Amino acid sequence: MRKKIFELSLFIFVLSLIFISGNTIADSIDISVADGDRVGVEVWIGGLEIPWSLKFLPDGRALVSERPGRIRLIKNGILQKNPYAEIDVAHVGEGGLLGLAVHTEFPIKPYIYAMHTYKKGNSLLNRVIRLKDMGDRGKFDKVIIDNIPGGRFHNGGRIEFGPDGMLYITTGEIFDSNLAQDLKSLGGKILRVTPEGEIPQDNPFKDSPIYSYGHRNPQGLAWYPETGELFSSEHGPSGEFLRFGNDEINLIKKGGNYGWPEVIGIKKKTPYVDPLILWEKTTPPSGMTFYSANKLSHLKNDLFVATLRSECIVRIKLLKSSNGFKVLRMERWFENKYGRIRDVVQGTDGLIYFLTNNRDGRGKPRDGDDRIYRIIPLTK
Repeated sequence: MRKKIFELSLFIFVLSLIFISGNTIADSIDISVADGDRVGVEVWIGGLEIPWSLKFLPDGRALVSERPGRIRLIKNGILQKNPYAEIDVAHVGEGGLLGLAVHTEFPIKPYIYAMHTYKKGNSLLNRVIRLKDMGDRGKFDKVIIDNIPGGRFHNGGRIEFGPDGMLYITTGEIFDSNLAQDLKSLGGKILRVTPEGEIPQDNPFKDSPIYSYGHRNPQGLAWYPETGELFSSEHGPSGEFLRFGNDEINLIKKGGNYGWPEVIGIKKKTPYVDPLILWEKTTPPSGMTFYSANKLSHLKNDLFVATLRSECIVRIKLLKSSNGFKVLRMERWFENKYGRIRDVVQGTDGLIYFLTNNRDGRGKPRDGDDRIYRIIPLTK
């Protein structure tokens, strides 16, 4: 009897360790679901040039950034001819106009935020600026944060407001891996600032906007709806140290060191934080969102991740308990159907929208690309 109790206790202990670690090799469990789960897809907007970020405003308008430097306005489901704003960017390689964010108190505080690459002398840099909404156009207001390392590649670029009202910014290490571990550099980090660009007093490093570090090229941010915990997507190596793949979904901890370039993959090595999900094969993930509306109720609290080379949206079902997160199921939706996918967001109408990036120099453009597609309930 005691032996059985001991064996049962040991089994429960081992199971709890697996649950706490929560680290999942995605390649072995994600399955292809060609048409998604009880959904349909329709074209919403076409004729875009390398769209990078899509944001919906409370009044029904939407804004989409195009990497060459334009913010486009969508009203009543129609793409407006004149740009909402044109920003002087350095459109080189992966650089240019990247992420957008909307002030959490919009329209009382009518501000739109944008991250972009620019040239200063012979150097490339990134910064986040703020525009004031004027209806059909946005007017430059101020620079929020500047002197973020920039390059032809690995600029990060996603910006999002968190449930705490702070602005989070992903930055890449511009193919200089040492920057990721350097707390004096803003490259290879997730940054956190106030809506005015000030450093919050509760940031983990004194007088620094750095929230986490050891990142290579993070491109997605999303908060779990029930707890407000922060997740990020990140590109793994593309030949550095003769390594490829190892793309990640990370659960971001305040002050956490996510290891690049000291560790690659799941190593369980102190003091580094391992990814929650790891794709050993090249995926790489970009924008992502947790679904929290009711129009597609069977998708509630699921994480949706846009992928580029994999040309699909990954749906991830998670189980949350006091011990952490466990991956229950992963599905690859629409594989090789729409091309490279840069961002996926939830609209104010409770539907899911995603952007293609087939004109970014790495895709195969089709007539009408690039597009915004809308995921809708499947009709019988």
